[in-house]
Amino acid sequence: MFGISLSRPRRSLTALASALGISAAAAGLWTGLGASQPAHAAALPSPDHVVVVVFENHAYNQVIGSSSAPYINSLKAGGANLTKSFGVTHPSQPNYLQLFSGSNQGVTDDSCYTPGFSSAPNLASELIAAGKSWGSYNETLPSQGSTTCSSGKYARKHNPWFAFSNVPTSSAKTMTQFPTDFTTLPKVSFVVPNLCSDMHDCSVGTGDTWLKNNLKAYADWAKTHNSLLVVTFDEDNRLAGNNIPTVFYGQPVTPGATSSTTYNHYSLLRTLEGLAGLTTHAGNAATATDITGIWAS
Repeated sequence: MFGISLSRPRRSLTALASALGISAAAAGLWTGLGASQPAHAAALPSPDHVVVVVFENHAYNQVIGSSSAPYINSLKAGGANLTKSFGVTHPSQPNYLQLFSGSNQGVTDDSCYTPGFSSAPNLASELIAAGKSWGSYNETLPSQGSTTCSSGKYARKHNPWFAFSNVPTSSAKTMTQFPTDFTTLPKVSFVVPNLCSDMHDCSVGTGDTWLKNNLKAYADWAKTHNSLLVVTFDEDNRLAGNNIPTVFYGQPVTPGATSSTTYNHYSLLRTLEGLAGLTTHAGNAATATDITGIWAS
């Protein structure tokens, strides 16, 4: 179904590895994760908690400014709006992998892959390696850590952490396990609605109401507790050049801020790494640009 290819190490890296008595692969890993990568923007804040919610298959102009999405637009008004945020590709599943690991890991469609097929660096593995906490909250997931492909309105294709052997399956929790004591949230967590709540099978209004019902309490708390809510989409409706809504809300954000800089999933991944204080970057996040110009001083 998919293939995974490794690029050939550069000649200078191979020579250096030989001189040091280490493998070129090990040297390549060091280069990929180390100081050669661009530094994060000095303006990035250090929130205590970041929660990322991913919706489905709607273009920027279908949500931002729409009367069908009053809650998302209230977050935009009180937070920051990226007008030029883009998905990377189509269909859904590769976008989720790109947002989570900076690569589609060889997956180009929505087929159900074998869990744990990749050991590539990703946001969760980087957090865990740095001694920071990670978790995901997945609506209609049959049980914590379940790797089933689908169940009712649940679809694993929207849950990229299951692709990686270096991410414990137990870190994938059900939405009912989302805490009411927000101080117990992981440093970074993803919330993934099911196929109706994420606007894939149901309306924008349905998803907007779901977000308000499930995340408003956290968003209100984040505003006064140095924390962030990020609302984004996997891809557009294939009619807008993959321009998607992306909104930041919380105390570290300048209320009413707007950025017209072009960003994509790799930019968001890199920014999430920086917000968590990570110095490593997964896949194409290494050469992406931090999201700037929206942060409160």
